[in-house]
Amino acid sequence: MRFVMFYHSLVSDWNHGNAHFLRGVAAELGARGHEVVVYEPRNGWSRTNLVAEHGLAPIAAFARRFPELDGRSYDLAGLDLDEALDGADVVIVHEWSEPALVRAIGRYPGRCLRLFHDTHHRAVSDPEALARFDLGGYDAVLAFGEVLRQLYVARGWCARAFTWHEAADVRLFHPPAALVVKEGDLVWVGNWGDDERADEIEEFLVEPVRKLRLRARVHGVRYPDSARQRLAEAGIEYGGWLPNFDVPSVFARFHATVHIPRRPYTRALPGIPTIRPFEAMACGIPLVSAPWHDREGLFRVGRDYLVARDGREMTEQLEWLLANPAESRALADDARRTILARHTCGHRVDELLGIVEILRAQDPAAAAMQGS
Repeated sequence: MRFVMFYHSLVSDWNHGNAHFLRGVAAELGARGHEVVVYEPRNGWSRTNLVAEHGLAPIAAFARRFPELDGRSYDLAGLDLDEALDGADVVIVHEWSEPALVRAIGRYPGRCLRLFHDTHHRAVSDPEALARFDLGGYDAVLAFGEVLRQLYVARGWCARAFTWHEAADVRLFHPPAALVVKEGDLVWVGNWGDDERADEIEEFLVEPVRKLRLRARVHGVRYPDSARQRLAEAGIEYGGWLPNFDVPSVFARFHATVHIPRRPYTRALPGIPTIRPFEAMACGIPLVSAPWHDREGLFRVGRDYLVARDGREMTEQLEWLLANPAESRALADDARRTILARHTCGHRVDELLGIVEILRAQDPAAAAMQGS
């Protein structure tokens, strides 16, 4: 089949976590013999910021690392949909696309399946923005959590929606092949965002590191000067942006990591962990998470990762992990087994192909009358 995808960026993962999953899914589809083309806006904010901060070197590094991926840039005003969608069997449009593009693809007269993919919290944090999308011409929505799927259906934004969680690209995210000397105790890879978890970063990262006097490093972007100063005061090294394909090698050099969910996911979209925990577990690094409710039973609390209800428990859990290497290793090994059994990009491609077959087997009228 020919898959044509419209996403914010394939090339840039600067403050753009969806690029991780997109790369893994596109690579998996290609490895199975499908044709995959990914379109991204020429001047998207992620790529623009990446180049502004680091020049063109990261773009060249991406091309060397993923030569098999077919990414193409477009300007919305000059986009030729006849050319882009020629021969397409499945078209997937990400929710960070322009409403005009979403509408144009939905109204395009071709016979391809059209799927709208949502991997963000805007449905609850900015519902007016989501309501602007015309999804009348789409066959279904792919939502990266069950609570989000239910939201789309309840608000009447679509006729059909499927839960399609993110997952780890285990071709890339895996433990090192050889023993790696540890450089520190704790590493966290996460962006600052729009103060969505400033208090949580202080409670679940900065204070535990300071109290335990850990050797720690943080990678991410959009950290204001005040946040960088607070990290420095706690003895935490700030490493800035890290290409996602380099994350496994960094994980390998530290004893543990943490997961600090953004507030919209813990309060309004429970059950959606985002992609970072999947990737950490796939790499075999022990993980302690700030609170989030795993409503869908994706993982096994206490066997795949530990949970800290507050900063005091985070301090205790990290201290225990670092003092008990055998138990820490067992936790990480169990987590990796769970990823390999249930949460790889291969599993998600299986699910996607299953969704395509379901939609193909039903006529549009029947599909519109049924829930997922």
